[in-house]
Amino acid sequence: MLTARSEFSNSSEQQMTVAQSAPSFAGAARSPLWVTRTALLWKNRGLLAKITGIALVAGLGIAFAIPKRYQSGARIMPPDQQGTGAMLLASLAGRGGGLGSLAGGLLGGHLSTSALFIDLLRSGTVAGHLIERFKLQQVYHTRYQVDTAKKLARRTTIVEDKKSGVISITVEDTDPTRARDLAAAYLDELNKLVTQTNTSTAHQERIFVERRLQAVEKDLEQSQLDLSDFSSRNSTVDIKEQARSMLDAAARVQGEMLVAESSLNSLRQLYGDGNVRVREAQARISTLQRELTRMNGSSDSPVTGSGDSAGNSSEPYPVLRQLPRLAVPYADLYRRVKVQETVYELLTQQYEIARIDEAKDVPVVSVIDPPGIPEKKSFPPRLLVALLLTAFALVSASLFLLARDLWESVPVSDPRKLLAQEMLSTLLRREGGA
Repeated sequence: MLTARSEFSNSSEQQMTVAQSAPSFAGAARSPLWVTRTALLWKNRGLLAKITGIALVAGLGIAFAIPKRYQSGARIMPPDQQGTGAMLLASLAGRGGGLGSLAGGLLGGHLSTSALFIDLLRSGTVAGHLIERFKLQQVYHTRYQVDTAKKLARRTTIVEDKKSGVISITVEDTDPTRARDLAAAYLDELNKLVTQTNTSTAHQERIFVERRLQAVEKDLEQSQLDLSDFSSRNSTVDIKEQARSMLDAAARVQGEMLVAESSLNSLRQLYGDGNVRVREAQARISTLQRELTRMNGSSDSPVTGSGDSAGNSSEPYPVLRQLPRLAVPYADLYRRVKVQETVYELLTQQYEIARIDEAKDVPVVSVIDPPGIPEKKSFPPRLLVALLLTAFALVSASLFLLARDLWESVPVSDPRKLLAQEMLSTLLRREGGA
């Protein structure tokens, strides 16, 4: 710096000497402005060369002092979550017309999940998990997690290809292995978050069918218990078959009783009422009559049958007069059981289908290009940094020389120069006092 200042002072003295001694300098003022400025810079070419060399060395040092950064990326393809609804809309859209236009609008507005996946990747939940997993606060030397998340977001690039819908994730880090691991962690966290927040139709349907199936199972068990209790109390197994059997048995008993009555009349005419065979026929008729009466029952008999205090019937089967009254409640209970069995069977099938659909409907990220360990650095471009710093130093030095020459060419009595000198001296005094 002392050398540069001495060079500046020597060049200044040389310019003043040349300006005082050269009689043709007034004529040079008439030359074009760019020629004058170029001549000034040419006269100070040695100084500019030294500054350029120093700046180049300093720029190379700064460029090599900047830590290397590596980029690792992955490309994913989001799944289609619309299922049969999407296919239906697609078919409607292909038929044209007003309905097709509406379906086309729905397809354009809702079938793409790329925007949703990008928002999930940029969410605070994913960033928080990555910060805790890789201890990025220590890596980035930040005090607060919010600042760490912002720094991670600046080093992460997530873009979508509008034509194909493919999402590209690129992570930049000073460690190539950590850059690869961060890119892979983004995919893992996305899968977890999508699975946890899955609120698809198949999932909701499976939950509804499962709850309904539990309720129907309880109703079926209660209906079966009611039918079993009714059958036990009234000795009913199958009303239709029992009625047919009872009618056949009653008809047979009644037929036998008619035959016995005909035989009794014949025996009375032959032997009289006191004969043993007549009394046997009368006893046979009485037995058949009691059997028929027992089978027919009484019209005032209760529906539950004549049983003990526990409600258990003492008869092995219900009487004929009770069958019409037993048929209605029995049919109602039997119908309930059959309905509940049918509903339970259908719900069981639907539940299994819903479980299969739910398993298919869980979106899984399809990785096209998995992240790998980068072999080359992505930043900094050291030669470019050194050249830019060198060019900046050269331009700054040239502007300083031109500004100093312009300042010296202004007369001492110029009010603008006097004002500038006064302002500069005032500022220097204040800085010195402070």
